[in-house]
Amino acid sequence: MKTFSITDIGRKRSMNQDYVYSMEQPIGNLPNLFIVADGMGGHNAGDYASRCTVETIEQFVKETTLKEPAAIMEAAIQKANEVVIAESNAHTELRGMGTTVVMASIYADHKMVVANVGDSRLYVVDEEMKQITKDHSLVEEMVRMGEMDKAKAKNHPKKNYITRAVGASDEIEADFFEVELEPSDMVLMCTDGLTNMVEDMDIRNIMKGQRDVAEAAERLVETANDRGGRDNVTVIVIEPFADEVKVC
Repeated sequence: MKTFSITDIGRKRSMNQDYVYSMEQPIGNLPNLFIVADGMGGHNAGDYASRCTVETIEQFVKETTLKEPAAIMEAAIQKANEVVIAESNAHTELRGMGTTVVMASIYADHKMVVANVGDSRLYVVDEEMKQITKDHSLVEEMVRMGEMDKAKAKNHPKKNYITRAVGASDEIEADFFEVELEPSDMVLMCTDGLTNMVEDMDIRNIMKGQRDVAEAAERLVETANDRGGRDNVTVIVIEPFADEVKVC
């Protein structure tokens, strides 16, 4: 496995409220763990929410006796939600904070388990670019109900209105996905600072056209910034089976 993660403030924001975590080695009962979070809230609140969420998830995964990956992820997100809400209630300056989160773990049998809350995304990239996660946003809900097409959704003024977030309410519901990966697949995890700036086909071509995962990740961030950089941008690029011996 080869991975590279990067987060960047972008060209317009005064603070980076994204947070990224990448662990290729076993952690708790997971073989590896990758997390991207995009915080929201005034002043330092969004920054605090994303960092607090990722650190809480990391600690929970290290300590839990749960074995099943989706159960571990669900309980970790629930714990993070409790902590973020408690911190928000305890500190006036943190009131109303929240964050998206997308997390994944990849197994040796080519299985990937994914969880998400909000609109940070995970894609599987090969000849095409397939979004695995589903955005929890007002506009995406309208698309799913047939009230708006994807072309209009791309530039809708309310496209960043999130319908689910860590810290938003006492009850939190994450979505879970299990993916069978092919040897040539790459995985992209990212915040909307990338996908709002760069079209899917351009992302796919960048990921498949670079020498390695580091170059791909850096080029994605550079392209988002070159095209306006309106938001923080965070990416994790993964080649799950880059080290496997290919049999001809």
